[in-house]
Amino acid sequence: MMNMSFLMTVGSLFMLFCGLCWFISNHKHLLNSLWSLEFMMLGTFWLLSMQMSSVGSEIYFTLFFFTLVVCEGALGLSLLVLIVRSHGNDYFKSFNILEC
Repeated sequence: MMNMSFLMTVGSLFMLFCGLCWFISNHKHLLNSLWSLEFMMLGTFWLLSMQMSSVGSEIYFTLFFFTLVVCEGALGLSLLVLIVRSHGNDYFKSFNILEC
């Protein structure tokens, strides 16, 4: 019988790999890219929290990581709102890098 921590580790690595594959394959909308990045960060947070809980009382590092993930999500959503307001949609093909 498999160990439960091994299954949770494989599950979090699977989440990380699925988020990476989704980020590479779907780059039509900015919102899909942000969702895949958040899914990858959730898998990384899950893996990090499992590994740090087995070490001891190093929960503060995972809380710091979670705080950075939340800030990254808020920054991504604010950029999404800015792009939708300025360009009208979130297609990557609709806006140019050289445009102000």
